[in-house]
Amino acid sequence: MDFKYIGGSMGSVVGEKISRAIDHSIQNKSPLLIISKSGGARMMEGAISLMQMAKTSAKLTQLSDKKIPYISLCTDPTTGGTTASFAMLGDIIISEPGALIGFAGPRVVKDTTGQDLPSGFQSSEFLLEHGFIDFISNRNDLKYKINFFIDLIQNKPLRNYNYN
Repeated sequence: MDFKYIGGSMGSVVGEKISRAIDHSIQNKSPLLIISKSGGARMMEGAISLMQMAKTSAKLTQLSDKKIPYISLCTDPTTGGTTASFAMLGDIIISEPGALIGFAGPRVVKDTTGQDLPSGFQSSEFLLEHGFIDFISNRNDLKYKINFFIDLIQNKPLRNYNYN
């Protein structure tokens, strides 16, 4: 998901690529990692774009049925239909520090409700504190932490991890 191209939005091609990645994980019995950076669904594609939310969620159910781990990494920002579907369905949900994660951005929520939002609302730290994500990690620590959790999920003997 390249945020430089239409805000990393999810359309039919993104949904198809994610579905194929899930199929590949199932066929190879390999864990799946999806890194999200998206402004949401691609509204100019209309219903086809919104259908990708259901499509990717259904495919992730197939992955789960096979007991293959799915790790979701939410970067800044991860919003809209991406958050409402595959980004928040991981067995483990990771975020980078200070990432904006939510269905609608703070400005949209405030404009819709007419209310001020709590301080830090929709930040990765707020979501961690309220149990919506599992942990926050800087990019340079991700390799070791992701390997650690994949080994835990797959019940493999733990390697010599420096998990700090």
